Amino acid sequence: MILKRKITDKLLEWKNKENKQALLISGARQVGKTYIIQEFAKNNYKNSIYINFIEQPDYKAIFEENLDADTIIKQISLRVPNFNLEENNTLLVLDEIQACEKAITALKFLALDGRLDVVCSGSLLGIAYKRVESFPVGFIERLELNSLDFEEFCWANGLNEESLSYLQSFYEQKKVIPEAIHKRMLNLFKEFIVVGGMPRIVDEFVTNHNFANVLNLQKNILEDYQNDIIKYANMKDKAKIRDCFLSIPRHLAKDYKKFRYNLVDKNGSAKKYYGSLEWLYDAGIINFCYNLAIPELPLEGNAKTDAFKVYMKDTGLLMAMLEEGSQLEIINGNLGIYKGAIYENIIADIFGKMGKKLYYFEHNSTLEIDFFIRLDGYATAIEVKSADNTKSKSLDSIINNWHVEKAIKLSSKNLGIDKNGILNLPIYMVMFLK
Repeated sequence: MILKRKITDKLLEWKNKENKQALLISGARQVGKTYIIQEFAKNNYKNSIYINFIEQPDYKAIFEENLDADTIIKQISLRVPNFNLEENNTLLVLDEIQACEKAITALKFLALDGRLDVVCSGSLLGIAYKRVESFPVGFIERLELNSLDFEEFCWANGLNEESLSYLQSFYEQKKVIPEAIHKRMLNLFKEFIVVGGMPRIVDEFVTNHNFANVLNLQKNILEDYQNDIIKYANMKDKAKIRDCFLSIPRHLAKDYKKFRYNLVDKNGSAKKYYGSLEWLYDAGIINFCYNLAIPELPLEGNAKTDAFKVYMKDTGLLMAMLEEGSQLEIINGNLGIYKGAIYENIIADIFGKMGKKLYYFEHNSTLEIDFFIRLDGYATAIEVKSADNTKSKSLDSIINNWHVEKAIKLSSKNLGIDKNGILNLPIYMVMFLK
């Protein structure tokens, strides 16, 4: 099936610009970059030229001579069958552009020329700017594509925009959601936790509703990630990156979830392993969530960069890293020590896809608030509950002792406001905290 993605609107906005730059779409593997671009080309241009530098390495020769637009267009016409250039109605797609660094440099000259619209895509791992002879700063517009967010997952499962707008009206008016809708959304949210947002996996789930197939596909992607570590990482870093990657479930299983290098190995340190975590972040695999020195705006200015939690960017892939049976436990509302961590991870996943940087607050190991976000001009405390128990001493303390004015509890409970003014919000309504 064709999955509706939000990035399509951004592509159309780019197409309609005058004097547009080349467009670079980056993202982790298998988030749907190639499919999105090909569908966009088919639906919006009379002519398109598709070059994949990994599948078609011979096409690198197009960029071996001079990099002016005339030479490049001539070289394309010599090598690409049925080449047809119609100005303002032709799209050049350069896929896996990280495999041809001179093509990255050439984007400047193609953007200045303007006869072709140019979209390129590549792995976050592979676009190594430091190795590019002359990176075309000022001539590239960037978009990052993530796996599906919860709203897109809802669309894929038959909820249209009108249905979600109706649901959002309850959030805006702070009204109790009808019970049938509430239960349906809770079930859909649990399915999103298990399935995640990788397009091929969502398509499999929506088509067949087979969790076993979903798990097999997820494990294949996790194996691909480990193969990427072997392929792209420096030889001296490969084992350390892999060890950090595999340690993520162990960290999230702890009550105290701050990343600790001694959980990677007993002699672990920031000097030894922080670069490995940065590599995983650059690959689009993990998110960092930084501790705040004080829970006030500006959040970024108050963040402590040496104290952080690590979350998987796609929670479905985190689920596939756990022991067998974890999917069923989440659907049934169980999972022991991992359950709270998984619910935290899904909120980090959703906030990250909104473009929010992630922060939490921990003080003297006695007070911890899962997330802080800027919402409506306030530093807003967010507590995540994996059940309908909405008691939270931490939120009460943060309001009474730290002058925090806004707080939200996310749980499976219906919408309501408690005596301290804390908003109890059904966890699926996190998508409205924009």
